[in-house]
Amino acid sequence: MKERAALIDRTSRNDFVTYGMVIAAFVIVQILSSMGVLTNQLQGLLVPLCVYAIMAVSLNLVVGILGELSIGHAGFMCVGAFVSALFSNQVGGGMPSLLRFIIAILLGGIFAGIFGFLIGVPVLRLNGDYLAIVTLAFGEIIKNIINAVYIGIDGRGLHASLTSANKLVDAETGVILINGPQGITGTPRDSSFLIGILLLLVSLVIALNLTHSRDGRAIMSIRDNHIAAESVGINITKYKLTAFTLSAVIAGFAGALYAHNLATLTATSARFGYNMSIMFLVFVVLGGIGNFRGGIIAAVLLTLIPELLRFLSNYRMLIYAIILIVMMIISWNPASRAFMEKHRLGGHLFKKKNTAGKEGE
Repeated sequence: MKERAALIDRTSRNDFVTYGMVIAAFVIVQILSSMGVLTNQLQGLLVPLCVYAIMAVSLNLVVGILGELSIGHAGFMCVGAFVSALFSNQVGGGMPSLLRFIIAILLGGIFAGIFGFLIGVPVLRLNGDYLAIVTLAFGEIIKNIINAVYIGIDGRGLHASLTSANKLVDAETGVILINGPQGITGTPRDSSFLIGILLLLVSLVIALNLTHSRDGRAIMSIRDNHIAAESVGINITKYKLTAFTLSAVIAGFAGALYAHNLATLTATSARFGYNMSIMFLVFVVLGGIGNFRGGIIAAVLLTLIPELLRFLSNYRMLIYAIILIVMMIISWNPASRAFMEKHRLGGHLFKKKNTAGKEGE
C-alpha cells in the first residue's frame, strides 16, 4: 500500500513538473518580450512552437502509450485546420472573437476525432509497417482531396466541384469556401502565444490523465503484450480506438491553432504532407517514446535550431533522418540500455520493453 502511494505521489510530482515547465516557459518568454530581447523572427515562431508541441503530445499517445506507429498525423491536423477555418470564416464578426475561436477549436478537434475513429476502425486491425503505410496514405489522401475540391455556398445551398470554381455559385450572393489549391483566405488571426500555451496545457491534462487512468493502464498493457492483455479480458479494439481517437482530437486542436495563425490556409505538402508527419515522429523519438515532457522539449529545440542556423535549413530532413537512426541504434543496443537503466535516463521505457519481452517468452 505504501509503495502504491509513493508511486502515485511520484507520478503526480512528475506531472506537475511538466505543467510547471510549460508555465515557466511562458513566463520567461513574456519577460524577454517585454524587455525587447525577442526578435520579430522568434516572436513569429511562438505559435508554431505551441502547435508542434501539441502535435508531439498527440502522436505520443499513439506511438508511446499505445505502441503503434502512425506517420499520417498531419492528416488529422489538416482536418482540424480546415474545419475550424471554415467555421470562423462563415461566422465572421457575428460573435465575439474569443468565443468564435473557442468554438472553432472544439469543432476542429471533434471533426478530427470523427475522422480518427472512422480511420481507426479498419486500420487498427493492422500492426507495424502495415499500420504505418495506411496512416501515411490517409494523410496524403486528405491533403490531396482538399487540394482538388472547390466548395461554395449561395442562396440555393452548398455546392462542390472537382474542376473549378467558375459558375459554382451565384456571382452576387455566393461565396467560395474552399478554392481548390488556393485553399481558404481571410481566416481571422485569433491565435496567440497565450492561447497556444493554454491549449498545450489542456492537451497535457487530457493525455496525462488518460495515461494514469485505468483505461491508460489497459492501453499500455496492450502495448507491452497484447496477447496477455486479451487473455485477461481487455477489449483490444476498444482501447486502441480510444487512444487513437483522442490523439486525433488533440491533433485537431493543433490544426485549429495553426489555421488561425495564417492569412491563407492551403493544404500543401510543406504544411500537411509526409515530411510534416515524419517531423512529428522525430519529436516523439528524440524526446523519448512515451515521454510527453521530452517530446515537447524536442519539438521546441528542433523547431528553433533550424531557424537559428539558417545555413542548415536545406539539410533539415537529412538531420532528422540521422537523429532517428542514432536514436534507434541507441535504444536497441544492449550496452546503451544498461547505461540508461543504471543512470535512470529513460530506464522505465527499457524496463517495460524487457518485461514485455519476458512475458512474451
